[in-house]
Amino acid sequence: MIRGLYTGASGMVAQMHKMDAISNNLANVDLTGYKKDTSIHKAFPQMLLQRSDDDGLYNMPFGSMDTSPIVGMLGTGVELNELYTVFEQGALKQSGNPFDLAIEGEGFFSVQTPDGEKYTRNGTFMVDNNGLLVTKEGMPVLGEEGLIYLKKNNFVVDSQGQIFQNADFADDPQRLVSMEENDWANMELVDTLKVVDFNRPRFLKKQGSSMWANTRESGQPRDMELGAETKVIQGFLEGSNVNPVTEMVNMIEVNRAYEANQKVIQTQDTMTSQLINKVMTL
Repeated sequence: MIRGLYTGASGMVAQMHKMDAISNNLANVDLTGYKKDTSIHKAFPQMLLQRSDDDGLYNMPFGSMDTSPIVGMLGTGVELNELYTVFEQGALKQSGNPFDLAIEGEGFFSVQTPDGEKYTRNGTFMVDNNGLLVTKEGMPVLGEEGLIYLKKNNFVVDSQGQIFQNADFADDPQRLVSMEENDWANMELVDTLKVVDFNRPRFLKKQGSSMWANTRESGQPRDMELGAETKVIQGFLEGSNVNPVTEMVNMIEVNRAYEANQKVIQTQDTMTSQLINKVMTL
């Protein structure tokens, strides 16, 4: 085996994984609630090189005695360890739409799907023909009591995720913007949004459309107390946490690293060719 070829090839594969992650981040830069991925790599076990033709004793690092002095360590390449999701807070953008909700802090909205309960940071919600609060894909948003039924223009969501409504506001939605203390007294509590978190969110599995599914490694969802470190903000959306300028710089670095590994393989191939065609014919 010509080790240099395999080492260079492993480096090229590693850069391909990085490029896939960067491309996916740039493709979803405008997706509400998207969290960027970064590829994490680890080195193959290093090899300890020793001189074989040498007299005398040498003290090995682990205490034994050997007649082969150490030359040094030789790297043998890298491999993909994991695609790590960075759960940094994205920028909050005001939309003015009362159905748009954002989470400031940690946590996820709970959504009922045909495949079970899933989780999202994308708060682009709406009300369907049955008065059910749903995502833009039509999946019901869950509250602590189950499904959430609302009427348009007559509800408000506070920082603790509590949903209040007043039938008198249906014809005057502007009153929700400047509610007085007496208005709050007449508000009816509908439900509280089910916002959950996980012990190890890094192991959540992406499902597309800013959806995640829990895994055995992430643990089961646990309800969060809202209003302190984590808040729900009505009329705002959380943008993706992808910085397109940074991702473009990373893409350039990946391309250069890929080309460098190509040069390693080309050089190794040239040296091998000379060895076979010139040295072996002597």
